[in-house]
Amino acid sequence: MPKKPTEASLRRIEKAARLAASRTYSPYSKFPVGAAVIGGSGRVYSGCNVENASYGLCNCAERTAIFTAVAAGESSVSAVAIYTPTSLPTAPCGACRQVINEFGPEALVISVCDTKNRIETTLSALLPGAFGPGDLA
Repeated sequence: MPKKPTEASLRRIEKAARLAASRTYSPYSKFPVGAAVIGGSGRVYSGCNVENASYGLCNCAERTAIFTAVAAGESSVSAVAIYTPTSLPTAPCGACRQVINEFGPEALVISVCDTKNRIETTLSALLPGAFGPGDLA
């Protein structure tokens, strides 16, 4: 189980999520999203949404960040930050919630935007009764 993230590490992932949004490939939705996660090691990984002309092949920023962490050897995440250039924060979609659950069922989830508005909650509150690895035992 990853340790609880520090305030400094939470500020780092918020900043990393904002930066990641500047790197999106979102010509279809025109809705750039950046995300960053804290892996079990304490390292920060970021990701952006990557769209495709075949819409089903698009990948959300949150999943990109988590997949990047896993590819680097992480097996858990303790926190996720999501940034959207909007006036209200945006929570992760259902698919992203399920992927977050796989690696951080108790992860802190923070959504930030271009105003002081924010969402700060846990994955378990966003996805109660989630299906996870334990259900396959």
